[in-house]
Amino acid sequence: MHDLSYLIQDLGIILITAAVIAILFKKLKQPVVLGYLVAGFLLSPQFTFYPTVHDLQDISIWAEIGVIFMLFGLGLEFSFKKLAKEGKGASITAVFEIFSMLGIGYLTGQFLGWSKMDALFLGGILSISSTTIIVRAVEELGLKGKNFVSLVFGVLIIEDLIAILLLVLLSSIAATQALSGSDLLFSSLRLIFFLLLWFLLGIYLIPTLLRKVRNFLTDETTLIISIGLCLMMVIIANNVGFSPALGAFVMGSILAETREGHRIEQLILPVKNLFSAIFFVSIGMLINPFVLSEHLGSILLISALTITGKFLSTTIGALVSGQGLKNSVQAGMGLAQIGEFSFIIATLGLNLKVTSDFLYPIAVAVSAITTLTTPYLLQHSNALSFWLDQKFPSELKEWLHRYEAALHARSEESTLTLLWKAYGIKMILNSVLVVAITWVLQRFIIPEIKTTLSLDNKKLVDAIACLMALTISAPFLGAVVLGGPRNIAQYKQQSIEQLQRLQFGTSLVRFLIGLTLVGFVVSNFTSILAYSGVLLVILASIAIFFFGPYSRIIYRKIEDHFLINLSENERAKLKIKATSLEVAPWNEQLLQSTLSPDSILISKQLPLFDLKENFGLTSALMGDTSNHLLSSQEQLIFIGTEEQFIAANEVLALKSPLEAPPEKNSLELITLLLLPSDDFINQSINESKLCERIKGLVIALERNNQRIMNPDSSLHLLSGDLLWIIGDPLLIKALRVVKF
Repeated sequence: MHDLSYLIQDLGIILITAAVIAILFKKLKQPVVLGYLVAGFLLSPQFTFYPTVHDLQDISIWAEIGVIFMLFGLGLEFSFKKLAKEGKGASITAVFEIFSMLGIGYLTGQFLGWSKMDALFLGGILSISSTTIIVRAVEELGLKGKNFVSLVFGVLIIEDLIAILLLVLLSSIAATQALSGSDLLFSSLRLIFFLLLWFLLGIYLIPTLLRKVRNFLTDETTLIISIGLCLMMVIIANNVGFSPALGAFVMGSILAETREGHRIEQLILPVKNLFSAIFFVSIGMLINPFVLSEHLGSILLISALTITGKFLSTTIGALVSGQGLKNSVQAGMGLAQIGEFSFIIATLGLNLKVTSDFLYPIAVAVSAITTLTTPYLLQHSNALSFWLDQKFPSELKEWLHRYEAALHARSEESTLTLLWKAYGIKMILNSVLVVAITWVLQRFIIPEIKTTLSLDNKKLVDAIACLMALTISAPFLGAVVLGGPRNIAQYKQQSIEQLQRLQFGTSLVRFLIGLTLVGFVVSNFTSILAYSGVLLVILASIAIFFFGPYSRIIYRKIEDHFLINLSENERAKLKIKATSLEVAPWNEQLLQSTLSPDSILISKQLPLFDLKENFGLTSALMGDTSNHLLSSQEQLIFIGTEEQFIAANEVLALKSPLEAPPEKNSLELITLLLLPSDDFINQSINESKLCERIKGLVIALERNNQRIMNPDSSLHLLSGDLLWIIGDPLLIKALRVVKF
């Protein structure tokens, strides 16, 4: 009989223990994460009354895999669109809170007499709240939908991003044992460069790959592909000097933007839960009761500072961002804990051997205490916010109201904002691609060509390599120097005129940036910069203008493909949503009526008669409805049953008694998703002449999950709006709008 490997035995003991403790904690209505920590403590060498694992080295490997899948899962939940939606409020709150806790943690460590590295890592440990614990607490307490919850989730997204940066920066500081301003700047820029590069290439390639094999994507193959892509990015990140966790997070965020993102998230959930449990159990194994008893005072002090510091810093940060007193206080109460990312940061210090042995169990103990307090803080957050609102001086509350109103007041778009939207984003992304192309050629491809072909003429090879780099980079150089804003039709006329007035300055700046990029490319392959600046200018002009005609065509195709992939998930959701709504709201008949001269609606406004409430009919007027007085022979559209129409007709005399009974109209009711390229975006319904163009009307508009029935003609149309329109189907098809 073969002896079982210690790895299998240890894994079995871990999972059985974790399962039993998890069930117990579920029954006690306590966080399961805390149960895993207790299970780990029971399995640790310090607890001799229970079987312990044989090989801690193997368990550390399982735990590292757990970190990878935890970050992969966080990436799948992450969305750039969701982050943009939350706006600057969440960003300001998160940054204020994180920097405050970094300072509090560092000063606390110094006060306790710890080393600078221990104090610095303590600041990192205390700065990141627990997404897992907050999400579970919000769900269990039924707080979803509350105003402050959206702010909390926005802050968590920002914290996840900054936590990734913290991992990179702390690794760099641990290696040099010093905090250098130049190293910090270089590490940050390097991280941003690779994040942008991976995101651009990932969005360009991965959705296309998944689209090609979509017919073969069973649950099994989808799971295998997604885990394979995750581990591939883990390898890439590790090879360029970043943590494997960063690679997992990046791949998760890329897959989140694909149509399969939600499906992958569901499929990966059991795998993530399995390895996360092992990770938390492995953390529990490191709890040393002797260390905890020795540092009990420090644990209680740090726990109190964590709860108080996070509450105050989050509340103040939210107030600064204009969130209002009630939402700010409730957000502060919700974010007053540390969790999984704190363990990852503590593990980093332990693995790099730059922190003391006591820091890790202290972090676990503080997490356990703050985890227990989180549900109670959330539960009483509303009462506390109400109490503070009563205690605040009226002058201070008035000042806060004025400040909040000023921050949320709509103002004209600033010149810098306009330039950033029109040129800035495109220039940065294309500059990243030019640098990446040069780096890949110079570091990997050209050396391989030299070795394979045994080329000795260095100058000739460098010249060919330089020409190759400029040729490949030409579409992106052209976009930097010559590319204008995409979909200029959606800009306001005032913004277009402002851009035209700034054209000389922007063209000059873009040309100088393009020239700098060309100089960067050339300097990586030849010493031409040292010999002739004039020749460089000529070469730059040739590279940009000679390749211009073909590069613009290629670049437009690349950009279109990227934007299609980027919006694939959103378009798929809207398509499913539109298809389901096609039947649900309007499953009755579409009826048309000519208003009778005897109707009591004559010389009245249609909105004054609530036909929906009184008769169950949805009604609309063909054409402009704003302040319109109805007249005889007016054309009206109704959505409802024939019985509802007849009942309304008896009261309101919608149709003459001599006319035939209502018939189904030959017009069609169609859902339309507005795109940024539509020429009537940012125009009112009246200004767009949409009703005249389709010979019909807009019966409803859906925006941000809110449906507006019979919208006013002064309402402006925005990209992403879902319209329900009645009109000639051929004229509707002629619109530059996607039809579902």
